[in-house]
Amino acid sequence: MSGNRAGLRRKNRQRLPEPAPAKSSATLTRWLKTATLLLTGVCLLGLFSTEIADTDFWWHLKTGQYIVERHSLPVPDPFAYTTSAAAAYRGEENVRHFNLTHEWLSQVLMYAVYAAAGFPGVILARAVLLAGLCALAGFLAARLSANFYAGIAAACAAASVAVAFAADRPGLVSFLGVAVFVTLLELRWGWWMLPPLALLWSNCHGGFPLGWVVLLAYCAETLPFRRRATRARDSRRLWLVTACAIAASGINPNGFAVVSTVFAYRGSALTANLIEWQAPSLWGPPYGFNILLYAAAVVLVLSWRKVRPAHWILFAAFAGASLTSFRNIPLIGFLAPVLIAAHFPLRFKVPGGLAWAPPILALAGATAGFAQGRFLQLRVAEWTIPAGAADYLLEHGVTGPIFNTYEQGGYLIWRLGPQARVFIDGRALSETVYRDYNRILFNAGSYADQVAGPREELLNRYGIQVVVMNTMDYVSGALYPLALALANPLSTEWALVYDDSQAVVFLRRPPPGTKVLSNELGRVLRHLDRECAAYIENSPDSPLCARTMADYWLRNQAWDAARRMLLLYRSHAQRPDERVERALKTLDSRPPPSNNQ
Repeated sequence: MSGNRAGLRRKNRQRLPEPAPAKSSATLTRWLKTATLLLTGVCLLGLFSTEIADTDFWWHLKTGQYIVERHSLPVPDPFAYTTSAAAAYRGEENVRHFNLTHEWLSQVLMYAVYAAAGFPGVILARAVLLAGLCALAGFLAARLSANFYAGIAAACAAASVAVAFAADRPGLVSFLGVAVFVTLLELRWGWWMLPPLALLWSNCHGGFPLGWVVLLAYCAETLPFRRRATRARDSRRLWLVTACAIAASGINPNGFAVVSTVFAYRGSALTANLIEWQAPSLWGPPYGFNILLYAAAVVLVLSWRKVRPAHWILFAAFAGASLTSFRNIPLIGFLAPVLIAAHFPLRFKVPGGLAWAPPILALAGATAGFAQGRFLQLRVAEWTIPAGAADYLLEHGVTGPIFNTYEQGGYLIWRLGPQARVFIDGRALSETVYRDYNRILFNAGSYADQVAGPREELLNRYGIQVVVMNTMDYVSGALYPLALALANPLSTEWALVYDDSQAVVFLRRPPPGTKVLSNELGRVLRHLDRECAAYIENSPDSPLCARTMADYWLRNQAWDAARRMLLLYRSHAQRPDERVERALKTLDSRPPPSNNQ
């Protein structure tokens, strides 16, 4: 027996060197994970580095420049001549002050980036912020699930929601702030940084109370464990940090007025008309937000015994905020992937052979993004701005008073302000002005009705001498009748002096020597089609203006123009439209007239 044991020991000693292949496999796995991480990061940065197309970016940038150069906040408003209009409700003056000042630090930082690196720098800074949000979601998901690939999946899931918010706005600070607060509290590390971060956040964007929600959710989690010494110490420290962070966040130009301002927003007719403040779709076609919302809810219910109180509270708070306003859905975009990974009832490992799939997919995504020109679009979307109209006004020394459309006000502020001031812009400063704006822009009735009545009275009351405008709302497809009214031959006061695919410019009683464009109504009619086609060419997912134009041409019996717009709409519509198909069949059965217009 002793001889057999000795023989077994010798055999075992001979087998000791065999673990070498496992070491080689671990090295390969590390390299694959590193490649996956780097390529996913490239994809995220590329995904969020789209061209500057958000119309509010321009007034943010100009405000930052104003603060840097004047060393003061923009109060009173230096960019719109209508801001001092009478308040439409009690407390509107306080809301105006809030809207003018609550993002001042973000605007200064945005202008500093622009001054240092131009528009490409602004775009890359935005991409870093959004990629950082997704990276924190992936980091927490990987940590809480102990699964690297769950983290990669979570980062990509967060990106599916965040991509709709790839705009250069201070609101990105609030989304990233939520992610940073949750990460530090989950790690139970760096709590001393939370009060300074709260101070920074409260001067960058009015969404800083979201940080209070995060802090209080984790504070509530400590309450059942106060009797345990270690937990009691952590509890006291967390409550102290929370109190300091909330107090620090009150050091901003508006203090804690953000609370009353949010309630004022909810009762504002102006805010209610903005898409970002409307409730998101829950029952339409599946998309990132509703998929993540439902999936997270199911996972939490299935694993309810193991779900921490803080996670329940955060999910309830962020889901409620997201269901209230579309602007809040990135909160679920960040949190839901983390909760799904942390509480998914099944655990799994990626088989060795499949470990090659994530880096290959990430490489394919990066390659496709660069090849199609979707990544690193380090430029301004020229098709969204009235650059030519602004050039005309500057070249001819036209200062106003100006009437402009809501969406173009920001760019006109950037180019013309504060020497020339606008009528309205995305800062949403006056309910009264917004009501009058709509009365001027939309005037029902015939052409004869449009050149007289309430519109004319308002144009006179505000002393408007210049109209700079696009002619339609691209999201809803609604036509702005003002341009047609001013171009009507019955109107003798207004003259069309500039026209391109982004805007038209009218002057009231232009001075002698001003070049006036001939056939004004015909030019504006052709402009309608041109502007709509130019927008759809660059934003094919929003073709409703073509359907609106088709309806207009059908009512006016311009059959060829109607057919062109119907075909343009049909080629980009996301689903079949029976009304459009019937109209096309009717037009196809009609012999083409010799002269349509």
